[in-house]
Amino acid sequence: MIRFDHVTKRYADGTTAVDDLSFEVAEGELVTLVGPSGCGKTTTMKMVNRLIEPTSGRIFLEGEDISAIDPVELRRRIGYVIQQVGLFPHKTVLDNTATVPHLLGWHRRKARDRAAELLDLVGLDPSVYGGRYPDQLSGGQRQRVGVARALAADPPVLLMDEPFGAVDPVVRERLQSEFLRLQSQVRKTVLFVTHDIEEAVRLGDRIAVYGDGRIEQFDPPAAVLGAPATPYVADFVGADRGLKRLSVTAIERSDLEQPPVVHLDDPLPKAAARLTDEGARWAVVLDDSENLHGWISLDAVTSGSAGGSGGSGGSGSSGSSGSSGSSGSSGSAAGTVRGHARRMEAWLPLGATLKQAFSTMLQHDAGWIAVVEGDRFLGVLTPARLHEALRRSIDADANAIAREDVDLETVAGA
Repeated sequence: MIRFDHVTKRYADGTTAVDDLSFEVAEGELVTLVGPSGCGKTTTMKMVNRLIEPTSGRIFLEGEDISAIDPVELRRRIGYVIQQVGLFPHKTVLDNTATVPHLLGWHRRKARDRAAELLDLVGLDPSVYGGRYPDQLSGGQRQRVGVARALAADPPVLLMDEPFGAVDPVVRERLQSEFLRLQSQVRKTVLFVTHDIEEAVRLGDRIAVYGDGRIEQFDPPAAVLGAPATPYVADFVGADRGLKRLSVTAIERSDLEQPPVVHLDDPLPKAAARLTDEGARWAVVLDDSENLHGWISLDAVTSGSAGGSGGSGGSGSSGSSGSSGSSGSSGSAAGTVRGHARRMEAWLPLGATLKQAFSTMLQHDAGWIAVVEGDRFLGVLTPARLHEALRRSIDADANAIAREDVDLETVAGA
């Protein structure tokens, strides 16, 4: 979709902003350009829409040399989002969003319908926000309008220059999440400039780490964090790159342990025998369809079997999963697991990141979390298994092998 072919930008004073740059961005790919101020990342992006002209080399968009395209026509084919948004203060949100379709000659009704559709897509109800003016919006809302305006004419390419840099950290994280959701729907080809490695890691399908006018490494986030190509990249991503990598490493089936499992209608003596046989102090509770229901402790099982009230047993050595109350213990349920099981608060879907897993453990003071696919229980992730998963991911990239093929003992002992 976008291709740089030996592109250099040199200014009259001899400053080289970009030096012999060659790389490609695939259709539908989100590439983050990250590096310190003055490294050439914004210059790179602005050359794509010819706000800056290269000194040498060629840039191609959908196979066409952009130097042969009229700059105004080219810019109308490319969405552009900047940090300060640049909304027209005298126009409503709806009219701001419809700016490019109007310039392209769309009928007014069609342009406004498209603007309303895009506002809804970025989480701004057009019936509420469409008639407002930019000074009536928060910073985060203005950024959403900026994204909607850039998408209004359905451009194949989106250029984003520090788009979330002017808002506070909480709003920034929400905007990042919203943009990832949006990108999963519209699948634009995106060049995203940022100086924040964590933002680059979270958003990018691939990351271009810039040095002094050159790309030092161009890889998926996990590779950049797990196997920095140069000392410069290692220093830039930081000594805590292992922690950052948690956010780009997904939970896989092979990471899970299989704890004791009991079912809702199991009699308490049967559940107690199961836990005792396995030397366990807690079990996962499933329904008849093997879907996750909750958990139960050995204390709750044994006290219930002995005629106690149950339902409030301890969490065992593996820690609590952050439960809230029992399912009730009256009637016939009192003698079964159903009457003493507790809700499972600490759970995540398969494919969630290790960072989400670690955060969930901390949030619920849990020694493990349940992992599900839909509602179906797959296993639990413990801190030890989380650590192993991270090590396998890092070693797999470092040694160019599959994650499941990593021998941790061999690698650790090397």
